[in-house]
Amino acid sequence: MKDSTAQTDKKAGTLAASDVAEYLRQHPDFFVDRDELLRGLTLPHDSGSAISLVERQVHLFREQRDTLRRELVELISIARHNDRLFEKSKRLLMQVIEARNLSDMASVIDDSIRGDFGLDAASVILFTDQPVVDGSHGALHVVSPDQARSRLGNLLEGDRAVCGQFRESEREFLFPSREEPIVSVALVPLRQEGLIGVFAVGSCQPGYFDQSMGSLFLSYISDTLSRLLPPMVQRHVEQSPVRGVAAESS
Repeated sequence: MKDSTAQTDKKAGTLAASDVAEYLRQHPDFFVDRDELLRGLTLPHDSGSAISLVERQVHLFREQRDTLRRELVELISIARHNDRLFEKSKRLLMQVIEARNLSDMASVIDDSIRGDFGLDAASVILFTDQPVVDGSHGALHVVSPDQARSRLGNLLEGDRAVCGQFRESEREFLFPSREEPIVSVALVPLRQEGLIGVFAVGSCQPGYFDQSMGSLFLSYISDTLSRLLPPMVQRHVEQSPVRGVAAESS
């Protein structure tokens, strides 16, 4: 009997803290009806004094509550921000759809991005070798595909928005003839059965756009532009010879 007791004491003496923790995890109701144990347990506090286990649990629950509250406030703020972006994007696209020509579309994009979105610049650059009537106006510019590839290079390879501080030559190509330089850019390729151009927005504030920012609404706008621009450009291409003949006959 003594040997058995000694063996039990030996096992108890070598019981690891992890074993106790695992046992309590498997028996979360262990302290039920054991109030005397709870009252006897104490934990160190940041102030240096000891607190009971119940007080410690209350403290942890309050910390968890405050953390969840902050996360909820942040989620609500993000949702409101996204809702405002959606409304602005919707207004812009409705005006783009109603635009009668490339000149109107360029004005709408420029006014919306700088006025409604509060950014410093917008640019829609179309890639074509064909002559386009009123091809360069406001936010709209027409360049040859070769020129675009030589100036923008790898920026045209992907399908998603590219954000950050571009090289000075790239920023000047995207936003020409500006007195105050653009230093931060977000660019989205426009694709419709191939690359047809780019849509870019810029800010004079360094670091305004970075690689970690979301690009859902930029992609939403660019997807719509990719579908609206080709037929509108084609109409302007088809009109250009007629205007040329009219000019010669006069």
